[in-house]
Amino acid sequence: MAGRQSNGDRILPPLSSADQELLAAATDFIRSRYAENRHHIGAAVRGASGRIYLGLHLDTYVGRCSVCAEAVALGSALSAGETAIDAIVSVRHPRPKELHAEPKVVSPCGICREMLTDFAPGSDVIMTRDGELARVPAADLLPEKYRRAP
Repeated sequence: MAGRQSNGDRILPPLSSADQELLAAATDFIRSRYAENRHHIGAAVRGASGRIYLGLHLDTYVGRCSVCAEAVALGSALSAGETAIDAIVSVRHPRPKELHAEPKVVSPCGICREMLTDFAPGSDVIMTRDGELARVPAADLLPEKYRRAP
């Protein structure tokens, strides 16, 4: 498939083999690290170098102290010297009592959308659009972003 329309105006490219690898890395990671009420989301970031960095959601009893998996993965990539981020994907592991048993791709929260547009503005987010997985520009997830005055 060469791409498909999304929201009637933009062609979204299909996932590449590198994107599938990124998705598999995030899925395998959260499957191996899932702990109920502690870690339920895993993220994988691919830097411009092609290297993949993983991040684990840190759930805390005081919700404001929790840290998103996307922030951990992005921080790892930047700390390792990446100067640009190509793509990111987040995968949520189901809780034991949920009907579906397989991890699923989730969209980044609002705080992570802010962080991605600040630190990885040219990156794409792999997420579900129109019922299929697609690469979506991070900037499209946060219209009319707050910016500091110059």
